[in-house]
Amino acid sequence: MRTVKQIRIFVPSKDFELSKKFYQSLGWKMQIVDDGLADMELEGHHFFLQKFYNKDWANNFMIHVVVDDVQAWYEHAKSIIKTGDFAPARVASPKDEGYAHVSYVWDPSGVLIHFAQFKTS
Repeated sequence: MRTVKQIRIFVPSKDFELSKKFYQSLGWKMQIVDDGLADMELEGHHFFLQKFYNKDWANNFMIHVVVDDVQAWYEHAKSIIKTGDFAPARVASPKDEGYAHVSYVWDPSGVLIHFAQFKTS
């Protein structure tokens, strides 16, 4: 039998230390794998944050996070970004994207995180 136990993506970071702090501030738990790789976990979902950066790749990289309350995630991200500690990170107010209400958050490296609350029928 062919079994998949987990799939993880590798997320780029321009400033590895700053990106680790940013994701931890948003709520991800971190476990260091080695000097250039961290396992980031949020409610049982993981990705690898890596000490590697390519501007074109980072600016076209997206993470989609399905949430129950997009407004709460927007307020949370806004409060973290407002500190100024994670420039040039930014956040956009939730908007209707047809399939979901989405708040866009750009991490300090330009990676786009979609916090999406699916619509109920």
